[in-house]
Amino acid sequence: MFSIANRHRLKVILDRIAEGQAITLKERLFVDNFADHNQTVANCLRKARRLQQKAEATDEIDQLLNQLDLNPTDPESQYRPQ
Repeated sequence: MFSIANRHRLKVILDRIAEGQAITLKERLFVDNFADHNQTVANCLRKARRLQQKAEATDEIDQLLNQLDLNPTDPESQYRPQ
């Protein structure tokens, strides 16, 4: 388990990632350290990165699919030949 302070700090950093705001290397390492050891944090990080990459869906079905987290496990893992 982690403390309330760490949980709050993680939430703030993940929110900033999802909004596309800049984070420091120290903050990124902080999140990655928890994501390596905690599946919930890893899922939240993946979701934040996916939200950062795509604009907010306006269609109700797209919103539902985003909330269900059915996209690929890693948003950077998609094949791009270019």
